[in-house]
Amino acid sequence: MTATPENPAETPLTAPGEILHTGAADYPGLDEWRRLPLSQQPTWHSHPEFEASVAELSANPPLVFAGEVDNLKRRLARVAQGEAFLLQGGDCAESFDGATADKISARVKTLLQMAAVLTYGASLPVVKMGRMAGQFAKPRSSDEETRDDVTLPSFRGEIVNGFDFTRESREPDPRRMVKAYNTSASTLNLVRAFTEGGFADLRAVQQWNKGFMENPAHARYEQIAGEIDRAVRFMEACGVEFEGLKRTEFYAAHEALLLDYERALTRIDSRTGEPYITSGHFLWAGERTRDLDGAHIDYLSRVHNPIGVKLGPKTTPEEALALIEKLDPHREPGRLTFITRMGAANIREKLPPLVEAVRDSGAQVVWVTDPMHGNTITAKNGYKTRRFDDIMDEVRGFFEVHRALGTYPGGLHVEMTGDDVAECLGGSDVIDESAFDGRYESLVDPRLNHKQSLEMAFLVAEALSRR
Repeated sequence: MTATPENPAETPLTAPGEILHTGAADYPGLDEWRRLPLSQQPTWHSHPEFEASVAELSANPPLVFAGEVDNLKRRLARVAQGEAFLLQGGDCAESFDGATADKISARVKTLLQMAAVLTYGASLPVVKMGRMAGQFAKPRSSDEETRDDVTLPSFRGEIVNGFDFTRESREPDPRRMVKAYNTSASTLNLVRAFTEGGFADLRAVQQWNKGFMENPAHARYEQIAGEIDRAVRFMEACGVEFEGLKRTEFYAAHEALLLDYERALTRIDSRTGEPYITSGHFLWAGERTRDLDGAHIDYLSRVHNPIGVKLGPKTTPEEALALIEKLDPHREPGRLTFITRMGAANIREKLPPLVEAVRDSGAQVVWVTDPMHGNTITAKNGYKTRRFDDIMDEVRGFFEVHRALGTYPGGLHVEMTGDDVAECLGGSDVIDESAFDGRYESLVDPRLNHKQSLEMAFLVAEALSRR
């Protein structure tokens, strides 16, 4: 019997979490976004390879499965209820060349280190989520870039065009979507091997921290890592066998910016007949695409993934409540996450009215801080950068606001890397502008390096322990 969206009960019985590879084409309302205002998209529909690229993506297997997505929603429901904490981190914009085993393992290891510190310091389970295996598209403030009287399309991430400032490189190419899919598949394959095959074993916490602990400025962190190690060894000596020590759940997230890509990777769950975006477990709408009447919010409202929305300092309480009504009309805990990006100078003034309005409405959203995007500056030598002190001040402000209002600060969303880059100023191992020429690698926005990321984790753990 053929499954149809109108008759989900006729969906054939399948293994838990399996998703049909086809069947989304006629799902009611799924393509309403095509008739709505749509921003931040490349002009490539007339490209000779566009239809073939979309057809190939539409026929490809899903990158994630409905069962995994539903598990994440349950984990986020615990975050919304104050019983867990969300750690979300990774590259500003992934690159195809950066999808190497060494770079992927370094990012995963750093997130695992941060999660171990948060779990131990705050006595809370941590939901681990990477900005990876799909974070290839970036919104831009202008459609074009001009250098020395030459104007070309802006770089929109490697899923759209190239970074080099040449006409050939900057021409939007839909075949890049297929390469992004293949790169995401190989990335997820490696991440799953790491997190399920022993790489994430908590008994290796001292080994994870080796490079960080060799820095004499962080002796107190070495002590905490030693405490974690002793606690694990104590449980082992007592005969405790926790599978949670040996492996971990790790989820993939990215901004749902490129709707041609997300639509092509939407599948119908064979258990329920409902649509899921299968390019990642968690998708978010950015500050530039959260228009309540726009295409992005409409499309995200129709899929069953947990969804995030970035909220900047101009967001009003009315807008926040309208987004809840549109994206989470059934008030399902774990469905909707608000990711606030206010800037250190605004967080204590602009965030409280939003939190109060949502709290008083009775909605249970996950509140997450993005302390990166509101604190971007340009250094004297021309590099885009952020000050570590500003980043941490926004984090502190986030916790202060929620503590004052009796709500739960549920998570941290950061642009970071496991590599020893120099892109953000400051930290205990001080990075200054002189280091940018040799160690600045980001294609778009500056990221915290490995040591800065861990330093942040310890500071956040302290804040959580005082909640």
